[in-house]
Amino acid sequence: MKKLMLGNEAVARGLYEAGCSYISSYPGTPSTEITESASKYPEIHCEWAPNEKVAMESAHGATLAGKRTACAMKHVGQNVAADPLFTISYIGVDNGMVICVADYPGLHSSQNEQDSRHYAIAAKLPMLEPSDSGECRDFAKIAYDLSEKYHTAVMLKLCTRISHAQSIVELGERAVPDSVPYEKKFSRVMLPVNAKKAHYAVEERMKALLEYAEETPLNRVEEGTDHSIGIITGSTCYQYTKEVFGDKYPVLKLGMSNPLPVKKIQDFAKIVDRVLVIEELDPIIEIHCKAIGVPVEGKSIFPMVDEFSQRVIRESMGITQPESAEADAVIPGRPPAMCSGCPHRGIFYLLKKHNLRVFGDIGCYTLGATPPLSAMDVSVCMGASLSGMHGFNKAAGTEMSKKSVGVIGDSTFMHSGMTGLADIAYNNSNSTVIILDNSITGMTGHQQNPTSGYDLYGNPATKIDLEALCRAMGIKRVRVIDPYNLAESEKAILEETEAEEPSVIIARRPCALLKTVKHNPPLHVEKDTCVGCRSCMKIGCPSLSFRDKKAVIDQTLCAGCGVCQELCPIGAIQE
Repeated sequence: MKKLMLGNEAVARGLYEAGCSYISSYPGTPSTEITESASKYPEIHCEWAPNEKVAMESAHGATLAGKRTACAMKHVGQNVAADPLFTISYIGVDNGMVICVADYPGLHSSQNEQDSRHYAIAAKLPMLEPSDSGECRDFAKIAYDLSEKYHTAVMLKLCTRISHAQSIVELGERAVPDSVPYEKKFSRVMLPVNAKKAHYAVEERMKALLEYAEETPLNRVEEGTDHSIGIITGSTCYQYTKEVFGDKYPVLKLGMSNPLPVKKIQDFAKIVDRVLVIEELDPIIEIHCKAIGVPVEGKSIFPMVDEFSQRVIRESMGITQPESAEADAVIPGRPPAMCSGCPHRGIFYLLKKHNLRVFGDIGCYTLGATPPLSAMDVSVCMGASLSGMHGFNKAAGTEMSKKSVGVIGDSTFMHSGMTGLADIAYNNSNSTVIILDNSITGMTGHQQNPTSGYDLYGNPATKIDLEALCRAMGIKRVRVIDPYNLAESEKAILEETEAEEPSVIIARRPCALLKTVKHNPPLHVEKDTCVGCRSCMKIGCPSLSFRDKKAVIDQTLCAGCGVCQELCPIGAIQE
């Protein structure tokens, strides 16, 4: 049976068919749908972990219980999970473990571009890179065979255009292999005496995997008619290469990106006059080729940044694009903005109004940095808002700290904000934390988290009490506000920033896009009353526009939150 599937769906299908029984992940675009799709198979227990480190450690623990397991994350999530990654490489596995990581060239909704192949190289783990949905399913299954044959976790690397593109997948049946039962082994305890021995074993494993890389059909040569150029590529760049050149030039498609073969590359170079390496982001294949004595051209021709496309390859090669191909539609630019009724909007309006320094975090609320709100000073990574603010306040002193706040979402607080708050409490900085509690993990598409009261399947689950948690961590000043109520919110922000001790404000209002949220009727503007002062426009709500010198509210978008109504000085906005 064949089916059209997203790459992420196909990975989940491969995990299912291979007999995976346990998946733990933290949602992150473009990896999220792997776990969401896998949860539709009742044979696989899936769960959202508080962060990627916990997810990876849980998946590794489940292998000890005799299960094939997996975890999934985006590229920056791999940073969070780096600590266990390197030691899991030493400990190894008996039952298969697959680590799915999705890179984000082009970073359409992320804070950096990075190449996860570096992690496979540094941690000395095998990595597979599929180039379409069919390979996503196939490679996921192969990854388990490799994992158990070589007693190692295997990394499966995707990128945006593989995760979110569709192609045909050949479906198979689920097969659960015999598992290795749990056995107590002192060698798993990474004391120095064991870790040193494990490192020797890892190096031997890499030698064996290199032999596999030379022979595996995952790395294949595709013949061409013109041997003046040979192309080495893989992942989504393989698709772009074939679309640009067809079968004109020979191609060495690398489905295994670590370890990279040596002899296969050297032999390929001998059959062509000139070798090009086409790879997104860093020149990993290119550096490897040069190190083994194969002269190649790569980043001297192709860019180091942004995601590739057929056009990028053509332009880099100086190929004239056919007039009928890839014609750019004239589409006006539209910057991202918080949704109508977003509970974060009023908070950022107030932070800007009072000219506060805002240490931001990763989530929907990062859009508080964009005009007209422009209310964010720095954003680094998950959880950094709290620890960054703490360091600033300690260095800047009491008076400057009264003009600083850190904002963080409920899911992000559970992910990595708690340690920052612990730092604030323990080292007693005059820091005001605003937890923007919208009752969901919003940016990645409404996944549950430990504060929402539901698990991945929507079943009731333990709900972490944020107020009690903050107090238990040593914060005496904890208050909950409704961010739709600007007067209440403003009073809380001014009082807590003035207090010379740590404080937490929980701005609680569910995401306006949640299906369970019932909106008030949309508001409207009384044209005869409106004087065109533009006070309502300061919040940047997409429901509001300005025509003929009057404010206008789009009735199809307005969520009736009332924030603009509170800003109107003459009461022109009515229910």
